[in-house]
Amino acid sequence: MISMEEATAQVMALDGAIALAGVDYTSGMTIMSTVVKPFDIELAAAVATEVVRAQMRSIDQLGGGQSIDDILISLSDELHLITLSDDPRYAGLFSYLVLDRQRGNLALARRRLRDLTQAGIELER
Repeated sequence: MISMEEATAQVMALDGAIALAGVDYTSGMTIMSTVVKPFDIELAAAVATEVVRAQMRSIDQLGGGQSIDDILISLSDELHLITLSDDPRYAGLFSYLVLDRQRGNLALARRRLRDLTQAGIELER
């Protein structure tokens, strides 16, 4: 297990990282956040919560036992990556990362978030 601070530092060290949040989609609460330039991560996380809830409803209605790994929202200047975990320790939580589209590496960001989720992060909920 690594600490929340270590995990945050590893993700925010990615080239082009703008903001990161840990969000509880059952309540809509942001449990942690960090930004490196002006960005309203609280508002973005609240909107992302609605996206996650809608996708969860869609998956439930489709059946088939599928689960969501991540959701990508591509904007003209930014990439918004929402990563859910299938680990029961993190049920109801998602990571929300905003990257500068020109500088960020989506494949590396996806891998970093997935690796951290699998390694385990010490959370206090």
